Amino acid sequence: MGRFVYSMNVSVDLRIEQVPGDNGAGEWLRINEDMHRAANERTRDLALMIQGRVYYETMEEYWPRARGDASLPHYMREYAEIWTAKPKVLVSRTRRSADHHTRIIGGGDAIEQLAALRATTDGIISVNGAALATQLLRADLLDELMLWTHPSILGFGRPLFDDYDMPIDLDLLEQRSFDEGVTLHRYAIRNTKE
Repeated sequence: MGRFVYSMNVSVDLRIEQVPGDNGAGEWLRINEDMHRAANERTRDLALMIQGRVYYETMEEYWPRARGDASLPHYMREYAEIWTAKPKVLVSRTRRSADHHTRIIGGGDAIEQLAALRATTDGIISVNGAALATQLLRADLLDELMLWTHPSILGFGRPLFDDYDMPIDLDLLEQRSFDEGVTLHRYAIRNTKE
């Protein structure tokens, strides 16, 4: 059985975007080579990526073109190759097609389809997108959080989870620091139904 890991860049106050629609691409992020190489390695090891529509469309717009952009550093072009080649699932009610090794799951039973996919996949399955992660958390299917915390307090903007008001108990699995004050915290989510 796979493990659903919600991986996101966050501010210290757990915001994932400052301005509506920046989708985690704000100027508050401090992504440098040290952090990017670590993200490349973790992404390379994934069994599968599951992405909400907004997150996917942000990635789709940038990374396939970045593969051939000689002006970008090698580690960014490397991530572009990894993202483009990695098997992905796009969760969307509106999209009917997607490229770059992406299949689409949508409709009212999307969470049930994802649960079945998790049951038949070995390894780590990344989850990207607040709405999707919130739905998986509500269904008690989210296993871990992987938070790349940037040293900024935004004070407003989209939170890590959408409209979630229940306590969540976590166990720290890993902690690591990167250049420019970025930290990685990996937490296991305690199963509330046990």
